[in-house]
Amino acid sequence: MNHTGVIKQLKSAEVKPIYLLHGAEPYFIDLIVDFAAKNILDEGERDFNQTIFYAKDTPPISVVDAAVRLPMMAERQVIIVKEAQEYRTSSQWEVFEKYFESPSATTILIFAYKYKKFDKRTKVFKLLSKSATIFESEQIKDYKLPEWVKGYLKEKDYVITDKAVALICEHVGNDLARISNELEKLFILVPAGTQINEKHIEEHIGISKDFNVFELVNAVLEKEVQKAYQIVHYFERNPKATHITVVLANLHTLYQRLFKTHFLKTDDPRQIASKVGVHPFVAKQLLTHKRKHPPKKISQVFSILREFDMHAKGVTASGIPDAELMKELVHRIIG
Repeated sequence: MNHTGVIKQLKSAEVKPIYLLHGAEPYFIDLIVDFAAKNILDEGERDFNQTIFYAKDTPPISVVDAAVRLPMMAERQVIIVKEAQEYRTSSQWEVFEKYFESPSATTILIFAYKYKKFDKRTKVFKLLSKSATIFESEQIKDYKLPEWVKGYLKEKDYVITDKAVALICEHVGNDLARISNELEKLFILVPAGTQINEKHIEEHIGISKDFNVFELVNAVLEKEVQKAYQIVHYFERNPKATHITVVLANLHTLYQRLFKTHFLKTDDPRQIASKVGVHPFVAKQLLTHKRKHPPKKISQVFSILREFDMHAKGVTASGIPDAELMKELVHRIIG
């Protein structure tokens, strides 16, 4: 069951007495918790029948005591335990065992256990499997991130160009909450039904459509020296635009993909996309770039990237500005 399925269940008569929301991606857990807090009970019922605990500040026995109480002038009560991963010991979870064996029919108890998976080998998890809805929130793979962005925008009645998607993904990274927050800025200023492009991203989110990590990496791969230096000069004047570690990470990822592409026995972008784990748009770029970057050259680039990673961390050099490191990095790779 995905997060929309859990929300649908919370709306229905099939609502369960316990919900365990766990996993590496906090965004979907937060969506469910936010929905539950605002929609299960009517506004007039929440004052007496909705309780939000934070695990770090709440002993497990206090949660159990609240869960066994009867609701006041309502059919049910809602109890949400946020940051439930703060219950770190088995003894803390053992306090819930008896309640999990026979949960109250008038309580909906929700655990938001974020950033990691609940241990499925435990007795507690096995008890929950019998009485609870368990939702595992998995992170979106990097290569699926563009499709997620497009799907998110489609739900809001927008479409977006491939380059605009790439700008957002490269700039923000795999942080769904931050991506959704950035897109919310667009929804305020751009009418529904609009195709979002690079200009919208530049004007309303603040990511330059010409001077960004995405364009720098492409300039390096295309061996466009002048363009690469222009972008680095922009970063020098706008130090908040990026960081050397972000540039290194992006270059390493793309050269790694190029290296894999060399050893695939196909030039079909769809097959490459599947085997390398990228969007078909990126797969087409890989096919173009691999002709300019033979495996031997890529191996040399990996050595250069390792060297500059040490420089950036201050291990082999210290006090060198990011822009100077980037200039030398571009020179070493393209030269």
